[in-house]
Amino acid sequence: MIAASVFTIDDVRAAAGRLLGKIHRTPVIASESFDDASGYRVSFKCENLQRAGSFKIRGALNKLLSLPAAERGRGVVAYSSGNHAQGVALAARMVGTSAVICMPTDAPALKVEATRNYGAEIVFYDRMKDDRAALAQRIASETGRVLVPPYDDYAIMAGQGTAALELFQDVPSLDALVTPVGGGGLMAGCATVAKSLLPGLAVIGVEADTANDTYLSLQKGERVTIPPPPTIADGIRVTSPGALTFPILRERLTGVSLVTDAEIVAAVRMLALRARIVVEPTGAVGAAAVLAGKLPVPRGARVGVVLSGGNIDPDLLIQILQSG
Repeated sequence: MIAASVFTIDDVRAAAGRLLGKIHRTPVIASESFDDASGYRVSFKCENLQRAGSFKIRGALNKLLSLPAAERGRGVVAYSSGNHAQGVALAARMVGTSAVICMPTDAPALKVEATRNYGAEIVFYDRMKDDRAALAQRIASETGRVLVPPYDDYAIMAGQGTAALELFQDVPSLDALVTPVGGGGLMAGCATVAKSLLPGLAVIGVEADTANDTYLSLQKGERVTIPPPPTIADGIRVTSPGALTFPILRERLTGVSLVTDAEIVAAVRMLALRARIVVEPTGAVGAAAVLAGKLPVPRGARVGVVLSGGNIDPDLLIQILQSG
């Protein structure tokens, strides 16, 4: 097992220096309506307002800026259901290189279109049959492109952790930090920052109950693989935590809370109608855990929640808003 100690807050601080002035410093927003409904005092880190619509540009751009110019010039390849795809595509455009993105055939149309609009070439795969990592690796081997993983890379984790670094600068006193958990890049980066700055802080990851690979892995003490999960939160439909992220999560997480798709939908609706914040289902899983009372911290606690993305399909948003 790889030691978590190889990745520190210094890596995140170095990433913040590289990213300064190149991405948005997203706002931290409070909602009295949400606080009243949940019983917590919540500070939302609004990565739904980030460039390309999610936190993913942080890790992707940090990775590309960390590469030697010659490697960067060969182009990059990545695999993603949407937000990492857009992040890598935009980052490639920003540094003047090209990107090939492997996306599942059932990826949200909005995310596919946005990825193309950033200039990337898209190669589709079948989520139920194909090994997306193997496909991207084959393209990298055949073309000389650099593989940019969605989460299992220290430069990616460091970039994602800058979201927490900014949050704690804006709100230095928190009792808990809550973020979604997919492959674990965002959570690994944010947990590293949180435990370095406030060792006693509760750090809580949130998964959909059908996408509970990290929850099961933490229970077993080793990485567990589950079948492709059917959750509405498409950004966390991974089958196993990363080989590099998992040791960090195991060491630095207080725990993982599980939410249902119905609770995720309720959070998306509540955020849109009461807090005036539009998020995609994946971006709302942390808020869903808060709203459903699924945190291991007492009511009244000060909770920081990373709203990880806002790239929701318009038709889905309309359905959710009309569902109440």
